[in-house]
Amino acid sequence: MKNRLISLDVFRGLTVMLMTLVNNPGDWGNVYAPFLHAHWHGWTPTDLVFPFFLFIMGVSVALASPDKKFNDDTVGKILTRTFRILCLGLFLNFLSKINLFGFEGLPLLIERVVLVIIAFALFLGNYDKKLQFYVSLAAFCTFLILAFGGFSDFANVRLPGVLQRIGLVYFFVAIIYFKTSSKTQALIALLLLVGYWLAMTFIPTGINETGNLEAGKNFAAWFDNFFLENHMWATSKIWDPEGLFTTIPAIGTGILGLLTGEFLLSTNQKAIQKPIFLILTGVILTALGIFLGQFFPINKALWTSTFVILTAGLAMIILGILYFLIDILQNKFWTKPFVMFGINPMLVFFFSGVIPRLLGLIKIPDSSKENGFINLQSYIYEYLISPLFADPKAASLAGALTYLLIWTFVLLIFYRKKMIFKV
Repeated sequence: MKNRLISLDVFRGLTVMLMTLVNNPGDWGNVYAPFLHAHWHGWTPTDLVFPFFLFIMGVSVALASPDKKFNDDTVGKILTRTFRILCLGLFLNFLSKINLFGFEGLPLLIERVVLVIIAFALFLGNYDKKLQFYVSLAAFCTFLILAFGGFSDFANVRLPGVLQRIGLVYFFVAIIYFKTSSKTQALIALLLLVGYWLAMTFIPTGINETGNLEAGKNFAAWFDNFFLENHMWATSKIWDPEGLFTTIPAIGTGILGLLTGEFLLSTNQKAIQKPIFLILTGVILTALGIFLGQFFPINKALWTSTFVILTAGLAMIILGILYFLIDILQNKFWTKPFVMFGINPMLVFFFSGVIPRLLGLIKIPDSSKENGFINLQSYIYEYLISPLFADPKAASLAGALTYLLIWTFVLLIFYRKKMIFKV
């Protein structure tokens, strides 16, 4: 990145670390409230992870190309990165359904480990850029053919996901950045957020009353079910928290990050003025999001317009504080652990999705279980971590912290060897 900010890497690292904690508790039945998503309306610290990541991505798009040079090579890079991110997310969704030879037990584990290695090489590996594009495009088309081609094993595979949304938002934000001015970008963000509110509030679907925002009974659910029937979140089946329609306001989150990045690149303000402006703007947006939330509820699953405004405001406040401490005052002695996570976010996210799926295939005999076996992940938690704590929630948090500590050691090795894995 030509204009790399350590504060942005730290912010990204903090976000990835929080993601790692909330996605990997020792026991999902015993989790402290701040580490859970809001049940529906409202928000918790956990609900900030995803929008912060999209906001940071928007900032990064601007900082990576301050000259806004747009040519065929730029288009190729945008498309390649988009398809590689989409394929990483789709691979995670397809992995648990792939069984090429009808294996069970250890052979199935080995087969899926091999597939993970291949996916890692294809979508996170560094090789010829044109070949990256063709490989990722072919893989993307293959996933869609498997999902919609009448193959029974993939008839209900989930297509949306966190990485899929990141890929789509990145594509639109990058194109918008290179083809429009800051004023136009702000106008697009406003139109997206207002348009989304109007659609969710006033467009009837024929399956529920207009303006219904209940789970599975809103316009976004109807829209996604029309295009993605049988390919949504397994828990709900009739709606998806990373669905197509709710990705529209998520683009607004990325654009607000984009505008922030362009502001940090500007030379109209002195360096010391930038964090102050960011913090003040963040406070105003946060207050505005909370106020407007009385009329259009703050909701992460629906990615409501007020959720976009609130989370962008909080992101600006945090980035402003970090920018002041790190890039203005040059207090960098404490930043290394966070930078380690911040420069390899895709690596952590991808393997955090893979590892539980693989550990679940490793069975250990356990007579206390109904089927006589326990998977390795559960065994480690139930027999090595949980007995050390009287409070089950504390034990669950300790399990998440243990996982985070393991990642810290892994990333330290990569950091010292200057190994950065990019899509």
